[in-house]
Amino acid sequence: MQAKVCAENPIKKLINVFKDGSWQTRLSFFLPGAGLLLRKQFLKGALYALLTIAFIAYMLSSGGKFLAHLFSGDLGTVISGEVWNEELQIFEKVRGDNSFLILLYGVVTIVVVIVYAWLWTTNVLTSAKNDEILKSGGQVSSFRQDLGIFLNKKFHIPLLFPPFLGLIVFTVMPLIFMVLIAFTNYDYQHMPPGKLFDWVGFENFRALFSLSGGSSSFAIVFLRVLLWTFVWAFFATFSNYFLGMLIALMINRRGIKLKKLWRTLFVIAIAIPQFVTLLLMQKILDTDGILNKLLGTNILWLTDQRNFSILPRIMIILVNVWIGVPYTLLMCSGILMNIPSDYFEAARIDGASPIKIFFKITLPYTLHVTTPYLITQFVGNINNFNVIWLLTKGGPVDNIYYGGGTQAQSTDLLVTWLYRLTTDVNPKYNVASVIGIVIFVICSFMSIITYNRSASARNEEEFQ
Repeated sequence: MQAKVCAENPIKKLINVFKDGSWQTRLSFFLPGAGLLLRKQFLKGALYALLTIAFIAYMLSSGGKFLAHLFSGDLGTVISGEVWNEELQIFEKVRGDNSFLILLYGVVTIVVVIVYAWLWTTNVLTSAKNDEILKSGGQVSSFRQDLGIFLNKKFHIPLLFPPFLGLIVFTVMPLIFMVLIAFTNYDYQHMPPGKLFDWVGFENFRALFSLSGGSSSFAIVFLRVLLWTFVWAFFATFSNYFLGMLIALMINRRGIKLKKLWRTLFVIAIAIPQFVTLLLMQKILDTDGILNKLLGTNILWLTDQRNFSILPRIMIILVNVWIGVPYTLLMCSGILMNIPSDYFEAARIDGASPIKIFFKITLPYTLHVTTPYLITQFVGNINNFNVIWLLTKGGPVDNIYYGGGTQAQSTDLLVTWLYRLTTDVNPKYNVASVIGIVIFVICSFMSIITYNRSASARNEEEFQ
């Protein structure tokens, strides 16, 4: 029966447990922990009972109210402010609803309900497991035996519980909250507690993707920022990759002396924290910076708006090469030193040229090993906040091409634009949330599709 129950979906599983279980197990459906208490598993039963009491108390005191607001179509009805008291002839402060807190605690309540549903299910299944043990002539486990199991055979459960709890609290819940913000009108005109925001459905998505607003609409600006984000990610990823590989090949060539010295110099270059290097480069490339002083020029390396700010964009890519190539060099050096020498010897005997050896042996082997790294780097560059923000802060400003109301600037990536939308004088949290969802969809889709179609996934055994 147990094997049959495990093969069923959870709902059918619980239905079968209720039909075939003992009266103690059926009682556990309505009074969690009762089935365990009746079989003298007092600590486990008491724990389930206390958690049930705490859950009911929370739902009755505040959780139910937050859920009601969350699913009723409004995120508050009473606005904070002052109301005239006719009887006392004074203004009284009225503490109204806070849409932000209602949404936040609503998300917390949803997670609490899900966690309690899991606890309730484990309470029922534990009692059903006791039924099976007693039918087979065994005895239910004592608290000491259960504790011994958790400290030995199932030690991974208490060990992983703290990080799992941290994942739920600091990652899953904020993500759910951020996603829900995308379906509200939460912006500078609807800032609690003085004002309320409410659900607007897919209105923010329509505003971001609708092309009906002219050349300065959010949709047009979004497409322009998205295009630059992909252009930046492509050049930032593959320029570092191939230049790093080229330098690694040069250093690892036979006859090159002081190989350890050259590698050490590149390691020293990346030992300096990246943000320090970026701030230094920003000062060097400033209009009044060292480079213009040395050249005797007044070139706007990072602020030139001509030709769609092509010069600042090129300089950003070049600076990224400076800080990124050493990492690829070190990685490729290790890979090149581990390519079997038999491959090269056989190719030379067959009369293959160095270029042919590179494209037939070196590059395929390196790509096979580093495809996951390339995917990670490409996705990381889509979200590369530091390089853009520390060099140009997303600028220069080009209100004609990007539209002043959208708050986007010439070198903004999606992630820096998102940040600007949340920190501007007139923040648009709802639009920023939509952009965050779009970034997640793009990155996850590209990562999954690219990796599954790569040789690393399809020909895993080829170079082993």
